[in-house]
Amino acid sequence: MINDPGVNALEGVVGCGDQLRRAREAAGLSLEEVAGQLHMPVQVVGSLEAERWDRLGAPVFVRGQLRSYARLLKVDLQGLLQQAQIAPIVPPTLVSHTHTPPIRRMAENLGRRAVYVVITAVLAVPVWYVISGSSSKAPPSTASLDVVPPAEAVAGGQASAPSPNGAAQPAAAQQNDPYIASMAPIARPAVAAPAAALALRFKGDSWVEISAPDGSTVEKALIRAGESRSFGAGQVGRMVLGNASDVEVQQASGNVDLAPYKRGNVARFTVSSDGSVAPVSH
Repeated sequence: MINDPGVNALEGVVGCGDQLRRAREAAGLSLEEVAGQLHMPVQVVGSLEAERWDRLGAPVFVRGQLRSYARLLKVDLQGLLQQAQIAPIVPPTLVSHTHTPPIRRMAENLGRRAVYVVITAVLAVPVWYVISGSSSKAPPSTASLDVVPPAEAVAGGQASAPSPNGAAQPAAAQQNDPYIASMAPIARPAVAAPAAALALRFKGDSWVEISAPDGSTVEKALIRAGESRSFGAGQVGRMVLGNASDVEVQQASGNVDLAPYKRGNVARFTVSSDGSVAPVSH
């Protein structure tokens, strides 16, 4: 511990610790009991009795601890304490070790900025060269696969015939730039779908049962008003139409009269391979 000049002034207070020790022994108290009542460490109580003031800190704390000990044991130490001339406590001078001169701070800031500039240049310059080099190249010309070159270009592409004096004649056509074939699909004329052999248009709700020529069911359901159905040749073999008055049947030749095939409001008829209708044979 650093020796305080103010603490050394208590060396003249001779007999304070001896009086406190005798009073404690006369009261039948141990060091631990006194330390517990004063709320002090046992080592502090022992240092007070042994008068080792340099272990107890500043003089103001030593004097306060002596007074507390004396009040506990009812010992009068006022006369002895007044004889000691305790010097005032002088706080130590604090010296900052983190101060940086302004010039050094400025140099450090400039150095950091220079590092950032160098890193940016190292990263940005190669990227700029790559981008500028790729943009300067002209894009290749494209040609569609379905374009037929003219006959003059084909003739110009052949080797030139030698002249009578043995010199080769230059080619008439200029050399064409390389081209890339286009992958665009070739437009082809639309193929007309075959006309339906039989068409149904429903003006009202109707239950239908439509069978194929082999007897399998093509459709069996309630069809709502406004819907329509169409079938190709050979797709339908037999039809049963409920609410036939609200169903319009059309062939290539025109509308079909369902009256011969109706019983009540249900029409039953067969359909031939060419789309013509006939009554159901029983």
